[in-house]
Amino acid sequence: MATPAPGAAENPYGLMAALEQGGTIAWTIFIILVIMSAASWYIIFTKLIEQQRILNQAKRVRTSFWGTPSLREGAAKLDKNSAYRQIVDDGLRAQEEHTKLIDPVDQHEWLHSSIGRSQAAINSKLGNGLAVLATVGSTSPFVGLLGTVIGIYRALVKIGASGQASIDAVAGPVGEALIMTAIGLVVAVPAVLGYNWLSRRNKVVAEQIGAFSTDLHGYLVSNGALKPAVASRAAVAPPMKTGSAAINPKA
Repeated sequence: MATPAPGAAENPYGLMAALEQGGTIAWTIFIILVIMSAASWYIIFTKLIEQQRILNQAKRVRTSFWGTPSLREGAAKLDKNSAYRQIVDDGLRAQEEHTKLIDPVDQHEWLHSSIGRSQAAINSKLGNGLAVLATVGSTSPFVGLLGTVIGIYRALVKIGASGQASIDAVAGPVGEALIMTAIGLVVAVPAVLGYNWLSRRNKVVAEQIGAFSTDLHGYLVSNGALKPAVASRAAVAPPMKTGSAAINPKA
Protein backbone atom coordinates (compact mmCIF):
# COMPACT_ATOMS: atom_id res chain seq x y z
CA MET A 1 0.00 0.00 0.00
CA ALA A 2 1.45 3.37 -1.03
CA THR A 3 2.34 5.80 1.73
CA PRO A 4 1.20 9.44 1.37
CA ALA A 5 3.81 11.97 0.35
CA PRO A 6 5.23 14.18 3.12
CA GLY A 7 3.70 17.30 1.56
CA ALA A 8 0.24 15.74 1.56
CA ALA A 9 0.09 15.62 5.33
CA GLU A 10 -2.22 18.03 7.11
CA ASN A 11 -0.64 21.40 7.88
CA PRO A 12 0.00 21.52 11.65
CA TYR A 13 0.29 25.32 11.65
CA GLY A 14 -2.85 26.32 9.77
CA LEU A 15 -5.98 28.16 10.86
CA MET A 16 -7.80 25.09 12.14
CA ALA A 17 -4.76 24.05 14.17
CA ALA A 18 -4.60 27.52 15.71
CA LEU A 19 -8.30 27.43 16.61
CA GLU A 20 -8.04 23.96 18.09
CA GLN A 21 -5.06 24.92 20.22
CA GLY A 22 -6.63 28.25 21.22
CA GLY A 23 -9.74 26.54 22.54
CA THR A 24 -12.98 28.32 23.36
CA ILE A 25 -11.47 31.80 23.41
CA ALA A 26 -9.95 31.47 19.95
CA TRP A 27 -13.16 30.06 18.51
CA THR A 28 -15.19 32.88 20.11
CA ILE A 29 -12.94 35.59 18.68
CA PHE A 30 -12.94 33.92 15.27
CA ILE A 31 -16.75 33.70 15.21
CA ILE A 32 -17.02 37.38 16.23
CA LEU A 33 -14.72 38.38 13.36
CA VAL A 34 -16.72 36.28 10.90
CA ILE A 35 -19.96 37.95 12.04
CA MET A 36 -18.38 41.40 11.72
CA SER A 37 -17.15 40.59 8.22
CA ALA A 38 -20.54 39.24 7.12
CA ALA A 39 -22.31 42.33 8.50
CA SER A 40 -19.87 44.62 6.68
CA TRP A 41 -20.34 42.97 3.30
CA TYR A 42 -24.12 42.86 3.75
CA ILE A 43 -24.25 46.60 4.48
CA ILE A 44 -21.90 47.43 1.60
CA PHE A 45 -24.00 45.58 -0.97
CA THR A 46 -27.39 46.75 0.34
CA LYS A 47 -26.29 50.39 0.54
CA LEU A 48 -24.85 50.25 -2.97
CA ILE A 49 -28.16 48.95 -4.31
CA GLU A 50 -30.08 51.63 -2.39
CA GLN A 51 -27.81 54.42 -3.61
CA GLN A 52 -27.92 53.24 -7.22
CA ARG A 53 -31.72 53.15 -7.09
CA ILE A 54 -31.83 56.80 -6.00
CA LEU A 55 -29.26 57.80 -8.63
CA ASN A 56 -31.42 56.16 -11.31
CA GLN A 57 -34.45 58.01 -9.97
CA ALA A 58 -32.53 61.29 -10.34
CA LYS A 59 -32.07 60.58 -14.05
CA ARG A 60 -35.80 60.01 -14.49
CA VAL A 61 -36.57 63.23 -12.63
CA ARG A 62 -34.33 65.25 -14.95
CA THR A 63 -35.86 63.76 -18.10
CA SER A 64 -39.55 63.27 -17.32
CA PHE A 65 -40.71 64.87 -14.06
CA TRP A 66 -40.38 68.55 -14.91
CA GLY A 67 -41.91 68.04 -18.35
CA THR A 68 -45.38 67.31 -16.93
CA PRO A 69 -48.10 69.98 -16.68
CA SER A 70 -48.48 69.65 -12.89
CA LEU A 71 -46.58 68.30 -9.91
CA ARG A 72 -49.18 65.63 -9.23
CA GLU A 73 -48.84 64.25 -12.74
CA GLY A 74 -45.08 64.33 -12.38
CA ALA A 75 -45.25 62.57 -9.01
CA ALA A 76 -47.36 59.82 -10.59
CA LYS A 77 -44.42 59.02 -12.90
CA LEU A 78 -42.10 58.45 -9.95
CA ASP A 79 -41.83 55.24 -7.97
CA LYS A 80 -44.25 55.17 -5.05
CA ASN A 81 -41.56 54.57 -2.42
CA SER A 82 -38.83 56.65 -4.02
CA ALA A 83 -37.00 59.48 -2.26
CA TYR A 84 -38.05 62.05 -4.85
CA ARG A 85 -41.69 61.00 -4.63
CA GLN A 86 -41.52 61.49 -0.87
CA ILE A 87 -40.21 65.05 -1.26
CA VAL A 88 -42.87 65.96 -3.82
CA ASP A 89 -45.67 64.49 -1.69
CA ASP A 90 -44.42 66.31 1.41
CA GLY A 91 -44.18 69.57 -0.55
CA LEU A 92 -47.72 69.27 -1.88
CA ARG A 93 -49.01 68.33 1.56
CA ALA A 94 -47.27 71.34 3.10
CA GLN A 95 -48.81 73.60 0.46
CA GLU A 96 -52.29 72.35 1.34
CA GLU A 97 -51.68 72.58 5.09
CA HIS A 98 -50.51 76.19 4.83
CA THR A 99 -54.03 77.33 3.93
CA LYS A 100 -55.39 75.67 7.08
CA LEU A 101 -53.14 77.51 9.52
CA ILE A 102 -54.95 79.79 11.95
CA ASP A 103 -51.88 81.86 12.79
CA PRO A 104 -50.51 83.10 9.44
CA VAL A 105 -47.01 81.91 8.60
CA ASP A 106 -45.03 82.96 5.57
CA GLN A 107 -45.51 80.36 2.84
CA HIS A 108 -41.84 80.48 1.92
CA GLU A 109 -40.74 79.54 5.45
CA TRP A 110 -43.44 76.89 5.85
CA LEU A 111 -42.56 75.12 2.61
CA HIS A 112 -38.85 75.45 3.24
CA SER A 113 -39.08 73.82 6.66
CA SER A 114 -41.39 71.04 5.42
CA ILE A 115 -39.23 70.14 2.42
CA GLY A 116 -36.08 70.44 4.52
CA ARG A 117 -37.53 68.05 7.09
CA SER A 118 -38.30 65.53 4.36
CA GLN A 119 -34.83 65.92 2.88
CA ALA A 120 -33.21 65.42 6.30
CA ALA A 121 -35.18 62.21 6.83
CA ILE A 122 -33.93 60.83 3.51
CA ASN A 123 -30.32 61.74 4.28
CA SER A 124 -30.64 60.13 7.69
CA LYS A 125 -31.92 56.93 6.11
CA LEU A 126 -29.02 56.94 3.65
CA GLY A 127 -26.61 57.01 6.58
CA ASN A 128 -28.06 53.90 8.20
CA GLY A 129 -25.46 51.16 8.50
CA LEU A 130 -22.42 53.36 8.00
CA ALA A 131 -21.85 53.44 11.76
CA VAL A 132 -21.56 49.66 11.72
CA LEU A 133 -18.88 49.84 9.01
CA ALA A 134 -16.99 52.46 10.98
CA THR A 135 -17.20 50.35 14.13
CA VAL A 136 -16.03 47.20 12.37
CA GLY A 137 -13.19 49.03 10.65
CA SER A 138 -11.92 50.51 13.90
CA THR A 139 -12.41 47.58 16.28
CA SER A 140 -11.79 44.40 14.28
CA PRO A 141 -7.98 44.81 14.30
CA PHE A 142 -8.09 45.03 18.09
CA VAL A 143 -10.36 41.99 18.31
CA GLY A 144 -7.85 40.08 16.21
CA LEU A 145 -5.01 41.44 18.33
CA LEU A 146 -6.78 40.16 21.44
CA GLY A 147 -6.80 36.69 19.92
CA THR A 148 -3.09 37.06 19.12
CA VAL A 149 -2.22 38.13 22.66
CA ILE A 150 -4.15 35.25 24.16
CA GLY A 151 -2.61 32.83 21.65
CA ILE A 152 0.93 34.01 22.42
CA TYR A 153 0.25 33.76 26.15
CA ARG A 154 -0.96 30.19 25.80
CA ALA A 155 2.01 29.34 23.58
CA LEU A 156 4.50 30.75 26.07
CA VAL A 157 2.84 28.90 28.95
CA LYS A 158 3.01 25.66 26.95
CA ILE A 159 6.67 26.25 26.05
CA GLY A 160 7.52 27.06 29.66
CA ALA A 161 5.79 23.93 30.91
CA SER A 162 7.62 21.72 28.41
CA GLY A 163 10.97 23.38 29.03
CA GLN A 164 11.79 23.55 25.29
CA ALA A 165 12.77 26.93 23.86
CA SER A 166 14.02 25.91 20.43
CA ILE A 167 13.05 27.93 17.37
CA ASP A 168 10.62 25.29 16.11
CA ALA A 169 8.92 25.15 19.49
CA VAL A 170 8.47 28.95 19.61
CA ALA A 171 7.80 29.86 15.97
CA GLY A 172 4.89 27.47 15.46
CA PRO A 173 2.62 28.56 18.34
CA VAL A 174 3.49 32.26 17.93
CA GLY A 175 2.84 32.09 14.18
CA GLU A 176 -0.53 30.47 14.82
CA ALA A 177 -1.41 33.26 17.25
CA LEU A 178 -0.58 35.93 14.65
CA ILE A 179 -3.23 34.46 12.35
CA MET A 180 -5.87 36.22 14.45
CA THR A 181 -4.27 39.61 13.76
CA ALA A 182 -4.26 38.85 10.04
CA ILE A 183 -7.95 37.92 10.15
CA GLY A 184 -8.73 41.13 11.99
CA LEU A 185 -7.00 43.17 9.28
CA VAL A 186 -8.80 41.25 6.53
CA VAL A 187 -12.10 42.19 8.18
CA ALA A 188 -11.13 45.83 8.81
CA VAL A 189 -9.80 46.85 5.40
CA PRO A 190 -13.03 46.21 3.36
CA ALA A 191 -15.09 47.87 6.09
CA VAL A 192 -12.97 51.06 6.01
CA LEU A 193 -12.89 51.19 2.20
CA GLY A 194 -16.64 50.54 2.02
CA TYR A 195 -17.34 53.26 4.59
CA ASN A 196 -15.33 55.88 2.66
CA TRP A 197 -16.83 54.88 -0.69
CA LEU A 198 -20.42 54.84 0.55
CA SER A 199 -19.96 58.15 2.37
CA ARG A 200 -18.76 59.74 -0.87
CA ARG A 201 -21.70 58.35 -2.82
CA ASN A 202 -24.09 59.53 -0.08
CA LYS A 203 -22.69 63.03 -0.51
CA VAL A 204 -23.42 62.91 -4.24
CA VAL A 205 -26.97 61.66 -3.61
CA ALA A 206 -27.55 64.33 -0.96
CA GLU A 207 -26.38 67.07 -3.36
CA GLN A 208 -28.78 65.88 -6.06
CA ILE A 209 -31.68 65.67 -3.62
CA GLY A 210 -30.82 69.12 -2.27
CA ALA A 211 -30.85 70.62 -5.78
CA PHE A 212 -34.21 68.98 -6.52
CA SER A 213 -35.64 70.27 -3.23
CA THR A 214 -34.54 73.80 -4.10
CA ASP A 215 -36.17 73.57 -7.54
CA LEU A 216 -39.35 72.17 -6.03
CA HIS A 217 -39.46 74.92 -3.42
CA GLY A 218 -39.08 77.59 -6.10
CA TYR A 219 -41.82 75.98 -8.19
CA LEU A 220 -44.25 75.90 -5.28
CA VAL A 221 -43.72 79.46 -4.02
CA SER A 222 -43.96 80.86 -7.57
CA ASN A 223 -47.08 78.88 -8.55
CA GLY A 224 -45.16 77.16 -11.33
CA ALA A 225 -43.49 80.26 -12.75
CA LEU A 226 -40.01 79.02 -11.81
CA LYS A 227 -39.41 75.71 -13.50
CA PRO A 228 -36.07 74.04 -14.26
CA ALA A 229 -35.16 73.21 -17.82
CA VAL A 230 -36.02 69.67 -18.90
CA ALA A 231 -33.06 67.54 -19.98
CA SER A 232 -33.69 66.02 -23.38
CA ARG A 233 -32.97 62.33 -23.93
CA ALA A 234 -32.40 62.78 -27.64
CA ALA A 235 -28.93 63.50 -28.83
CA VAL A 236 -28.27 66.94 -30.21
CA ALA A 237 -28.28 66.90 -34.03
CA PRO A 238 -25.07 68.11 -35.72
CA PRO A 239 -25.29 71.52 -37.40
CA MET A 240 -26.16 71.49 -41.10
CA LYS A 241 -23.39 72.36 -43.52
CA THR A 242 -23.71 75.46 -45.59
CA GLY A 243 -22.06 76.69 -48.71
CA SER A 244 -20.06 74.42 -50.97
CA ALA A 245 -19.74 71.74 -48.31
CA ALA A 246 -23.52 71.31 -48.32
CA ILE A 247 -23.58 70.87 -52.10
CA ASN A 248 -20.56 68.63 -52.35
CA PRO A 249 -20.28 66.31 -49.29
CA LYS A 250 -16.72 65.41 -50.29
CA ALA A 251 -15.61 69.00 -50.20
